[in-house]
Amino acid sequence: MGPDLTIGQLAQAAGVNVETIRYYQRRGLLDEPQKPAGSHRRYASEQVKRVRFIKRAQAIGFTLDEINTLLLLDAASVCCETHALAVRKLDLIERKMTDLAAMAEVLMGLVRQCEARDDLETCPIIDALAHD
Repeated sequence: MGPDLTIGQLAQAAGVNVETIRYYQRRGLLDEPQKPAGSHRRYASEQVKRVRFIKRAQAIGFTLDEINTLLLLDAASVCCETHALAVRKLDLIERKMTDLAAMAEVLMGLVRQCEARDDLETCPIIDALAHD
């Protein structure tokens, strides 16, 4: 990889599409380089690592706003604040998992009721959703 890349080369090297790069720029996660007259914008090769960082952070559940905070914390070398953000995110994920498990249990019960019914005049799932 050369010292600077076109947007297409950056996207390919980072494993995303060009629109993802543009979206990250609009969100302030990536700087948009100046466009030289009569030429294309060129991105520093280090931007590949930044895009990959953003994608990995998204994959483990961080929102783009949270990722922006992580990037700011990285630039400030503030590990304790980064740790606190990660702990809060982990707590949120664990609460969501608990909620999802409860939802799955209720839905599983409704599916079983539906499968056990001989009378298909009324649907237990629709009945459960329609009544308090």
